[in-house]
Amino acid sequence: MTVVDPADDSAIGARTASGGAPPQPSRQPSRLRRLARLLPTPAGTPFTFGYGAILLSTALYTDFGDPATVDRLLRESSTDAAHLVEQPLFVLVASALWIAGGIYSFYGVAFLLVVTALERRVGGARAAGVFLLGHVLATLATELPVAGAVAVGRLPAASMHRLDYGISFGLMACIGALSGLLRPRWKWPLLGVAGAMCAQDLIELVDPLASWGHPIALLTGLACLPLVRDAAGQRSAGAGRGAGRGAALSADRAVPLPLFPPWLPRQYVPARAPQEGAAGGMAFRGAGEEPPDGGRAEPVGRAPAEPEAPRHVMGVDDGLHHAHGGEAGPVRVPPRVPGAVPRPRTPDGAGEQRRRDADALQAR
Repeated sequence: MTVVDPADDSAIGARTASGGAPPQPSRQPSRLRRLARLLPTPAGTPFTFGYGAILLSTALYTDFGDPATVDRLLRESSTDAAHLVEQPLFVLVASALWIAGGIYSFYGVAFLLVVTALERRVGGARAAGVFLLGHVLATLATELPVAGAVAVGRLPAASMHRLDYGISFGLMACIGALSGLLRPRWKWPLLGVAGAMCAQDLIELVDPLASWGHPIALLTGLACLPLVRDAAGQRSAGAGRGAGRGAALSADRAVPLPLFPPWLPRQYVPARAPQEGAAGGMAFRGAGEEPPDGGRAEPVGRAPAEPEAPRHVMGVDDGLHHAHGGEAGPVRVPPRVPGAVPRPRTPDGAGEQRRRDADALQAR
């Protein structure tokens, strides 16, 4: 049970009531998600997850299984020169199922971190290809010279049956490929650690074959950079297109359709003065009615435009004034122009008489 200080509780309530910013949530969940992405998952990194499970089981059996059986299995899985001559495919695959040093080996932890990061960027198929290519090329580059030296008598026949297994060659190739996909602040430290390990092996030269195999595998991974960069670019582009498509779908769902969709034909009615009894002065017409010649058209359901004030048309008023000696001035009837002209309604009929007079003037 947690004891809360009343003073602190009241202070928090006062800050909330006064509109202050509430306490920020902890960033621990986001950090945990970032750390979780460093480890393999069945859905995100199936190759690393499945391969890591196999390596874990063989490492446990190496540490806790029968020593005689473990020694026999390791010797049968060794990629020595004799086995490469007799059954090359079997030993190349079987030797990569064991971790040198067992469950407490540094190579197991490094495998999970490096290959997981590589697979998340380039996919499982290319990550497996880089690992297998480094493992096979480094093994052949170190064992085939031994077989040749034994054949010419420069090495004893016992050199054909040495113990050689593990994932270190494939891991070095993945380190080289991953370094080309990281930012400089992570790329150079990773290459520095790998290069220091290779240099230490060559200086000590405890196992000449393994010591030369690690630099060869690292160079093999660096040679795969064009392949993995292309794959990483394709995956980034695919993610961007998926995000853009999702945003477009969200926008389509969020924005309602327009009142008059562009794919539907619009119906028009001629603009005219509002009729008596029509609600709101709206103009209505039957479906399919076309606007008359010379009339203005308005979309159905919209209020007609306000009638424009009488305008002077160049050439019309001047002609009337000169032809009739100013007779059109007192009448004050606007010239006849295209468009509907509202007719005022008067009970005594004076409006009709003025209209007829205007028509007679224009007919002269």
